[in-house]
Amino acid sequence: MIDIGQEELIAIRDVPRELPKRPNGRRLHVSAVYRWISRGVRGVVLESARIGGSTYTSREAMARFAERLNGVAIQPQQTLKPPHSRRIEIERAAKRLDTMLGGRREE
Repeated sequence: MIDIGQEELIAIRDVPRELPKRPNGRRLHVSAVYRWISRGVRGVVLESARIGGSTYTSREAMARFAERLNGVAIQPQQTLKPPHSRRIEIERAAKRLDTMLGGRREE
C-alpha cells in the first residue's frame, strides 16, 4: 500500500516518462499503466492512490511492482507426475502401439 506521506507520488499520466523506452524506441502507453493498476500482470497489481479526481502511484510502488513481477517470473515451475491411472493408460497405449507396429517402435 502506498504511504502518501512517505513516498514520492507520480501522476499516472507521467509514469511512461519515468520508465525507459522500449526496445523499439517508443515509450510505454499510459493505458498499459492503467491496466497494471486495474488488472495487474500475472497476478501482480501496481499500487495506486486516488486523490481528488487523479490517480497516483509512487516510485517506490513501481519498484515493488517490478520486484514482485521478477519474483513471479523467476520461480521454477513444478513438474507434476501424471496420476497413477494416467500412467497406466500411457503404458497400455505404448503396448498397443508396439503391437500395431510389430515391435518396430523407436524410442
